[in-house]
This record gives sequence, C-alpha cells and structure tokens, in this order.
Amino acid sequence: MTGLVLTGAGNVEMTRRILSDLLVVPGLAGALRISLHDIDPERLATAEALARSLNAQTGAGAVIEAHADRRRALDGADYVVCQLSVGDYDTSLRDFEIPHRYGVRQTIGDTLGVGGIFRGLRTIPVLVGLARDMVELCPDAYLLSYTDPLVMSLWAVREVTGLRRVAGLCHAVRDTHARLADLVGRDESEVEFLTAGLTHQAFVLRFEAEGRSLYPELAEVVAADPSLDRHVRTEMWRHLGYYPTESSEHAAEYVPWFLPHDPEVARLGLVVGDQLGRNGQNLHKYEQIRRGLAAGRPMLTQWQDPEIASEVLIGLITGQARRVNLTVANEGLIPQLTPDCFVEVPALVDARGITPTAVTAYPTQLAALNRAYLSVAELTVRAALDHDTDHVYHAAILDPNTSATLTLPEITRLCSEMMEAHRATLPWVSPVPERALTAPVATADRGPGSAPGPAAGPRDQHHPTLSAKDQQ
Repeated sequence: MTGLVLTGAGNVEMTRRILSDLLVVPGLAGALRISLHDIDPERLATAEALARSLNAQTGAGAVIEAHADRRRALDGADYVVCQLSVGDYDTSLRDFEIPHRYGVRQTIGDTLGVGGIFRGLRTIPVLVGLARDMVELCPDAYLLSYTDPLVMSLWAVREVTGLRRVAGLCHAVRDTHARLADLVGRDESEVEFLTAGLTHQAFVLRFEAEGRSLYPELAEVVAADPSLDRHVRTEMWRHLGYYPTESSEHAAEYVPWFLPHDPEVARLGLVVGDQLGRNGQNLHKYEQIRRGLAAGRPMLTQWQDPEIASEVLIGLITGQARRVNLTVANEGLIPQLTPDCFVEVPALVDARGITPTAVTAYPTQLAALNRAYLSVAELTVRAALDHDTDHVYHAAILDPNTSATLTLPEITRLCSEMMEAHRATLPWVSPVPERALTAPVATADRGPGSAPGPAAGPRDQHHPTLSAKDQQ
C-alpha cells in the first residue's frame, strides 16, 4: 500500500479537503495507508474520526492510522504532506500587537515582515526536525509542504538535510489564473499562462490567447471598473508590467509602498491584522467539523478544483499527469535568483516525479524585487540555523515594509522585544537580548490602517495546528 502521512492533521479543514479528493479516485481504492499526526490529542482524535468517516462514506478501503509520535507516523512513508503552524492564537497575536505598538502595519504576517521573520524562526526548527526524521525513516518519500514561510523553511530543510524530493504548495497561482480569465471573459482552458517568481511574490509573465497578449483586454476591463483599480495588485501591475499572484493583503506587506502610507491604506482598503480574523475563522471551521462528526453528518466535500496536494499526489501515485505551479529548489530554474533558494515555477507531475520548468527570461525588475524578499529570507534562515541573533536584526532592517516605517534604533528595539516575547519557541535566544532597548517607541495610532487590538478575534488554546495556509 502507498503510505501517506498528513502531519498537522488537526488542521481538519485541510485534511478534509485532501482526503475528500483522494478517497474518490478509483485507482487509489484500497491502495492507501493514511497516517495522521498532530501534537494536540483532541485535534488528532478529531482528524482520525474525520478520516474514518470519509473512508466509510466513499468505500475507499484505506487503512487509517493516528499517531501522536511523529516518527511512528513517518516510518516507511511514501508521501508526507505538512500543513502545520507553530504556535497558537496568542503567538500570532504577539506577532501583530508588538510591531503595531511601534507603528508597523501588517496584514498576514506569514512570509516577510516582522511577523514572517518570527514565524520563520519558530517554524524552521520544526520543519528541519521533520525532514531529519524523513531522511532516517523514509528517505525516498516526497515532502509536500503548505507550511509558511515556504521559501525560508524549505531553504533551511534542503541546506540541513539535503532532502531532494521537496515541494511547497500554494493556491495563489491557480486562483490568480482563474481570476484573470474571468475578468477578460474567457474560460481558463482558452488561456495560456506562464507564471513564476517566489511563493507569494510571483508574476504572470504570459497571459495569452490566440497567440496574442490579453493584458490590453485586462487594462480595458480595469479602466471600466474603478473598483478594480483600487487594488495593490493593479498598482504593482501598472508599475512593474506584470500581474502579481498574491492578494492585495499579502502583496502589500512585502514592499515599502503601501502600508506605511495612510492615504494608500485607505485608498486600497487594506485590512491591517487581517490574519487574526482568519485564525478565528479557522477555529470556527474546526468546531463545525467536530460538531458535524458528533451528529453523524456526511463529511465528504467536493470543490470545483481539487486541493493542490491532491493534484500532486494523484499525479505521482497514478501517473495521471498534472501541471501545477510548485515551490522547488531553484538550481538555475530562474537564473537571475540565487541558486540555493526556492522558487515558484510551473511543474509537470507524473509517475516520473516532479519536473519543474526553467524560466530563463525572467524580467529584470521582478528579479530585483524578488532579491529584496530573498535577502530577508536568507538572513532569517541563517539566524535560525546558526542561532545568530544579529541576523534577526539584519533581516528586519532589510525588510521593505519595516525599514520604510521605522528607524534603525526602533527596529533594533522591536526585534529585541519580539525575541523576548517569543523565547518559549526560540530557546536559543538569551533571556536578555544583547542589544540595549534604547530606541523610542512610535505611536500606535497611525490613522486608517491601525491594527486591531487583542479583541480582533477569538483566542484559541490549541497548539500548533490552528491555521490552514491562506487561501487567496
């Protein structure tokens, strides 16, 4: 039987989507051993009940196991899907509240910015530990990760373990293709796309039909609808020449041009602290599934498009070829970017494995923007792997949004306070950061985009699988 491990399975909405896709594939009937892992006993029990319910409903004949011990779950696995988040609601709250007191606005906080840096610092050791176990227990298995920050965590995994069958999963490219086709009144199958870059900062390089660019048609649609013009995506497309894959909330916090400026926050309708509300929604989804299981309601759900992990797994296991954008080791795929980073490019997935597509003619201005992102990612990786607190400061100093908002002394003080607040998940940080806390604190009242306070969303005591990967 094919061994599939879902680690972070207590993220039951994602577990439900993946298993709902896989258990109805005829070629997989009776062929899957599904091992669920989570460190939260209650959530693991919920995930197991969900998997057994789906297995019974579909008659798939899968073998279902649940393990609190990650190593037992991984032993002999063929595929590992990682969907965890390190920390609970209060951890995320600190990622937003502390920078907010210094005047730093964030929206999602999972990739760059102060929130992304500290999410990376606490996530990298967990992902590296998982990969080390895989090297020992299932060295030929694929690691498919939804866990942000993808570029940072997979970069660290490859450097420490050398694990090669690694790919990051994100919905943004697929969702952007669907959005663009819809905006110009086309069926997606009629449009030729080429999209590449970094996770959460990729761009649609080719948007064509009948051998001609559809960008002029998109420009006409946007010009006719003022609401479409009030988006970060539209601004970036206008000035950089290519449409970005990320939602405005995501894209805004990776660059210096939007969140530090009150008029732009108001004009573009940016929701500061948006992720905290999403975390609360994820908790609500968990409770809905738990109550549905208790009531004996059917759990099978079929979406218009299969989950990204499902597409990849179906391609790898059955050989039914799939084309999907994945985050993989660069190794020259985008030669303008550092070879040991991870990039997002189109890939063919079939029985031979994952075959990424090289994108050699990558626009210079996009590569320059990506390199700013990669500087923050690389410094965070070095901080996490080398236990170097200096590089924590360096990452924040070079972060575009943070550096556009704060002075160097303010960034230093902010990072010191963040390290102290997160010492429970950063045990290598000394109790008192070496740098003096001398910088003045900026006012938190920054006008239209002020971040939410502690009441922004319900608190959750579960650890660590509250959040699914943002689906935008």
